[in-house]
Amino acid sequence: MPHPASAARGVYLITPDEADTARLLERTRPLLAAGAAWLQYRNKAVDAAGRHEQAQALQALCAAAGVPLIVNDDAALAAAVGAAGVHLGEDDGDIAAARALLGADAIIGASCYDRIELAQRAVAAGASYVAFGAFFPSRSKATTRRAHPQLLREAATLGVPRVAIGGLTADNGAPLVAAGADLLAVISGVYAADDPVAALRGYQACFPPR
Repeated sequence: MPHPASAARGVYLITPDEADTARLLERTRPLLAAGAAWLQYRNKAVDAAGRHEQAQALQALCAAAGVPLIVNDDAALAAAVGAAGVHLGEDDGDIAAARALLGADAIIGASCYDRIELAQRAVAAGASYVAFGAFFPSRSKATTRRAHPQLLREAATLGVPRVAIGGLTADNGAPLVAAGADLLAVISGVYAADDPVAALRGYQACFPPR
């Protein structure tokens, strides 16, 4: 049976630093309804209790919408709220340990920045997908490492979905999809837009019909 992550394609939406849980849900609900493929809960601005409250509320929202929730950086929180998985950066813990905690069906992603060898190691350790970036300057975090579309092509042999992240727009996303990105990861390009649902649809248009 294929892994739950294997057929993923589309917009990988990442939450902004929103302290108000009710407002976070209000902002996210229409985007799930509009067809976001995955949602990652990421919030660097609230404490542990706030993150637990928000992750739990988003898990209920995602379950109702049929969208996998992936928790950034914290496998224990993902386990506690019953999320679909976790995303781990370079310094956020061990992929094999997260797999042991969350189980065989969990979606476990790894930030691989601009290095194919990090992706190779992550997949060997049990990662379900690999993320490369930043492809372009990002509003969400300082980016010192710049990924090139060729990385997406090289990673095709790894046999897992490839995620592109970092400064993506509806215009620059399409060439990355053409290079092999299965998912475009976006925060402010959608959440900070005047019309977030319309912005989401712009990113979705980067994916030609199969």
